[in-house]
Amino acid sequence: MDPIDVTEVAPGEHRLYLVAGTTDVDDVIAGLGHEPNGVFWEGIVELLIMTELPALDRRLSFDSEAGAFLAHSSDRAALDDLAIRLRAVTVDGDRVRQLVELAKTRGFEFDD
Repeated sequence: MDPIDVTEVAPGEHRLYLVAGTTDVDDVIAGLGHEPNGVFWEGIVELLIMTELPALDRRLSFDSEAGAFLAHSSDRAALDDLAIRLRAVTVDGDRVRQLVELAKTRGFEFDD
């Protein structure tokens, strides 16, 4: 099952929805001392934007909660791009470890 969905919620308004606790890397996240919740995934997305996707900065808004990561935008292409990158992370424990380590080196704190 794909934990990520991108949909149009109103004309010109789109949402990326990641169901927390349903990814292949939940055990890896917990092993790193984090909760695999929506707020953790928001931190991952913030890191991706800072380091790999600067063009998405300020094009998305977040509304995460414990059970889900949510990103909103009027730009469907931006959310589709993020979904591709995020799907790759949700199945790759080494990538999660790399991003958590990157967060440590940059002094980035997850709010999970």
